[in-house]
Amino acid sequence: MTEADLSYLWVYLSASPLTGLTMTLVAYSAAYKLYQVSGQNVWLHPVITAVALLILFLQTVGMDYKAYFEGAQFIHFLLGPATVALAIPLYQQLPKLKRIWWPTTVGLLAGVMMGAVSSVLVAYLGGASLETLLSVAPKSVTVPIAMGISEQIGGLPSLTAVLVVATGVVGAVLGVALFQWMGIRDDSVKGVAMGVAAHGIGTARSFQVSQEMGAFSGLAMALAGVLTAIILPFLVPALHGLHSL
Repeated sequence: MTEADLSYLWVYLSASPLTGLTMTLVAYSAAYKLYQVSGQNVWLHPVITAVALLILFLQTVGMDYKAYFEGAQFIHFLLGPATVALAIPLYQQLPKLKRIWWPTTVGLLAGVMMGAVSSVLVAYLGGASLETLLSVAPKSVTVPIAMGISEQIGGLPSLTAVLVVATGVVGAVLGVALFQWMGIRDDSVKGVAMGVAAHGIGTARSFQVSQEMGAFSGLAMALAGVLTAIILPFLVPALHGLHSL
């Protein structure tokens, strides 16, 4: 096969939605294999490695992100059913949830408020613009909800998405070790903390620890999204006032 034939073949493949889908599956499969071989080293979490591989691929071949996403959107669509499926392990933890619903609720409220306030405060002290402050505020919520909130309150959804992913990666990498250092042993407590702070990626990491931790992390992730969507718009005037100081 000549160089011209290879060039023609790549032009055809790059225009096909299946290319994005195939590369996503290949990248995650390779990343997961590496994660297993490394003894589940948290620094080689498959989400982190797969994202890095996909970025390298897109940069190397010069593929536009929109063209890539035409294929990757098939996997993106599955986020909805996967999120709903989190109700199954949570249902199995229903007896315990009934016993600890009150401290769980208080913890969720505290986590949502502190997640928004602390991130905005750090950004403000760093001299961030108002638009950046509004983009940072929902960073502790899962991507689809965070982007929607950011757009509604005047932030940059694309910046919010990057911050959400970065927050989830940091939480997944450091969360379990932090719990051990603090002497926290209850998987339900660890799950709620992980779900509020590290949302989807943190929930995936929680399921690797235990079914109970994953179930409570999924619950916290979902409720944190709802609470943030309700509470954050009321805090927008305060953000405007803070920026004007």
